[in-house]
Amino acid sequence: MLYLVPTPIGNLQDITLRALEILRSVDLILAEDTRTSSVLLKHYSIDKPITPYHQHNEHQVLTHLVNQLMGGKKMAMVTDAGTPGISDPAFLLVREAIRVGVPVETLPGATAFVPALVNSGIPTNRFCFEGFLPQKKGRQTLLKQLAEEPRTLVFYESPHRLVKTLVEFQTVFGAARRCSVSRELTKLHEETVRGTLQEVADHFNEKTVKGEIVIVVAGKE
Repeated sequence: MLYLVPTPIGNLQDITLRALEILRSVDLILAEDTRTSSVLLKHYSIDKPITPYHQHNEHQVLTHLVNQLMGGKKMAMVTDAGTPGISDPAFLLVREAIRVGVPVETLPGATAFVPALVNSGIPTNRFCFEGFLPQKKGRQTLLKQLAEEPRTLVFYESPHRLVKTLVEFQTVFGAARRCSVSRELTKLHEETVRGTLQEVADHFNEKTVKGEIVIVVAGKE
């Protein structure tokens, strides 16, 4: 059995009782960063073998892990924060496990873009989750396509690129397009700033930006 276990995006109390039960029951925990996940496991007194599984080694360890799963081992996959597979590794192992008949179970839980979207004040009935935009190849082509998208747009971004991306969005979507930026969700310094792309860019241009970022942009009217 392969379990995909969401972990808190900030506040360690945002984990389900079932997630803790699964983490305590498996033979092996796959972690995007073992140091980060060890903090969570230690907090809840979970002592299980833990091994790295991330975008730089997933191809190399895939066959070995699948063989272990086929041999009867129970594994849980976690990422640094949130749900595995949402802008984080998981897809390759899930696809291969399904192909060879290993049961895969995904637990419900924390994902950063959901509270950011709901909290944005921008329509939530239809939306496109784009995650992290490509940094070079294909970026401008994709943005031009999204400029015509009527559904709400949701992006992830790093703090050091936030202002640059918001300025770029102004050029593509128009400075008056409504947006919301959430950072440090569930943490001590949680902040959500709403307004036009121009207003929100000006706000963050005047301060040092830290933390994980979710950008929500209204679709084209």
